[in-house]
Amino acid sequence: MQETPTAKIDKTSNPAPLGLAGFGLTTILLNLHNVGVFPLDSIIMSMGFFYGGIAQIIVGIMEWKKDNTFGTAAFTSYGIFWISLIFIWMLPKMGLAEAPTSQAMGCYLAVWTLFSFFLFLTTFKLYKALRIVFGLLVILFTLLSAASFTESTLIKVIAGYVGILCGTAALYSGMAQVLNEYYKKTVLPIGELKVVNVEVTIV
Repeated sequence: MQETPTAKIDKTSNPAPLGLAGFGLTTILLNLHNVGVFPLDSIIMSMGFFYGGIAQIIVGIMEWKKDNTFGTAAFTSYGIFWISLIFIWMLPKMGLAEAPTSQAMGCYLAVWTLFSFFLFLTTFKLYKALRIVFGLLVILFTLLSAASFTESTLIKVIAGYVGILCGTAALYSGMAQVLNEYYKKTVLPIGELKVVNVEVTIV
């Protein structure tokens, strides 16, 4: 008996709001520290490891399942960024590694600036709200890198305010997608949302 081909459409939920929220909230908290609201403590480390780190890696895997190369690269990479940052802070305190010099930290942040810049270029094929997030992120990493190289407190504080804006923009972008989907209308505008790919397989 010959099987009749049928189309199978991917109906799994959109994982991006989870990743954007994890990135956004953690970024806001870290940069509240950078502007001097509170010290670097267990709140930032816990949020960075679990919500900014593990949650974003999970989202990256979910985006891979949806055949979204941008989402896979972005969420997985920034999830690993947060976990690596936590270990940069913790390993010296545990006596397992030397603390990085300001020059080394500047280089670390500089390579993330470069990576973020390439993702920013990709957002011109996506939607405007995401373009704002990554534009601010490139500025944030640039300022943080400069602050490390120069050991300038002023630049770090300026970076902190940019980071708060970046995190807020990411949270807005994610929550706008949730609200717009469930209200079935534009509650919070994000610009044109271009679907990267909808998985259709023949079984």
